[in-house]
Order: sequence, then structure tokens, then C-alpha cells
Amino acid sequence: MTSSRTGRTSSARAEAAGLAALASLVADETRAGFLLALLDGRAWTAGELARHAGVAASTASEHLGKLVAGGLLAEERQGRHRYVRLADARVAQLVEDLAAQVAPTTAVRPRTLREAGAGSAMARGRTCYDHLAGRLGIAVTDALTGRGLLRQDTGFALTDEGVRWFDGLGVPLVRTGRRPLARACLDWTERRPHLAGIAGAALCRHALDTGWCVRIGSERAVKVTAEGERALAELLGIQPETLH
Repeated sequence: MTSSRTGRTSSARAEAAGLAALASLVADETRAGFLLALLDGRAWTAGELARHAGVAASTASEHLGKLVAGGLLAEERQGRHRYVRLADARVAQLVEDLAAQVAPTTAVRPRTLREAGAGSAMARGRTCYDHLAGRLGIAVTDALTGRGLLRQDTGFALTDEGVRWFDGLGVPLVRTGRRPLARACLDWTERRPHLAGIAGAALCRHALDTGWCVRIGSERAVKVTAEGERALAELLGIQPETLH
């Protein structure tokens, strides 16, 4: 009994130490800023992240080294350039979930019209790592649910009709690893879940590849084009005015 209890205690201590180490990585404001910036799903150079956070290149390099060592970022090198990105979708989910918890109490009044415009664009439509978020993401999620393509009553799940809808759209749902086909992701501006997982990523990629959506600015904001408005209205019954 004592040996078994000692084993459980050691395991609990190891888990606690691991959780504390993870929390310490995210607890620094500069590192948190890097993680939020990388939610756009793209790879950034250390210099780009340094300028984004307003810190020296040496400071950025030190912080990035810690995030890579901690498993939150993956590093790629091309010639003289060093790129970093979020390690995987699970890290993106962690960052977005944490942001959703703190956003309501830490909202800062925009200092300029440019900041106000950027914030409005992010709330209207953005990418959350590799899927759509903001009012756009919620509108798509609600439309899929309303048409019986997505279920939310027992967690997010595509229906058989939903799988056929993606197939008819020419969007393959390639299952790799343990990532779920559909997953709920809490939207930090709308305070409601939007579609993530394989299906959410595939639909976002299709929207960008076909020109339904285009990226705007240097953040994660996206804008629905006129072509995208027509497609979303035809395929999902989403009215253009709900996207503005």
C-alpha cells in the first residue's frame, strides 16, 4: 500500500511540476504576445515577432528559445532565416482557450482609430490558428448546424449529411493523428463556440484558396469578398449583412 501511494504521489508531483513549467512559459507578456500572434497559423521569423512585440531581437531570440524548448513552438530554418510556428493544433487550442478566459476582463480601450478599426476587423472575421473565428466563424457554425450538417447537442460532430456536404464541395476531410473531425472552440469575442478540428481547418483553407476570404492587415483578420458572400449565401444561406 505504501509503495503504491508513494508511486501515485511521485506521479502527481511530476504532473504538477509539468503544469507549473507550462504555466511559466505562458505567464510572460512577451511570450504570450508571440503565441497570440502565431495563432494566424503562419510561420514568423524572430525579427518579425520582435518588431510585433516591440522588443529587441536578442530578447525575442531568448524568449523563442524557451518556447521551442518547452514544446509550444516548432522551429524551421531556411538558409539564414529562422522561422517559428505553433507546434500543433493542441497548442493553438490551449492559447485560444486561455485568451477566451481573460479577454472580457482585460479589454483595453483603443487609443487610435487605427487600433479601433483593427479590433473591429478581428471581431468581424479572423483565423484562429487554422479555422474561422469571430462573427464569420459563428455565422458559418450556426448555418451548418441549422441545416443539419453539424450537431452541437452532444459536443460538436458532423452528421452523415455534413460529411457528404464537404465532399460535394470538393473539400477532403483527411483524418490524421488524433485530431477530431469536428471540435468546438470557444470564440473569445463572441463568447460562443465556433467550428474547429479537421472540418474547420479544411473549410477555412478552402475559403482562402478560393478567394471567398482574404487576409487583411498584419494580424489574423480576414474579410469576406463579394464572391465569398455569394457562395456562403448559396451554400449555407448566410446573408451578407450578417458578415459586416
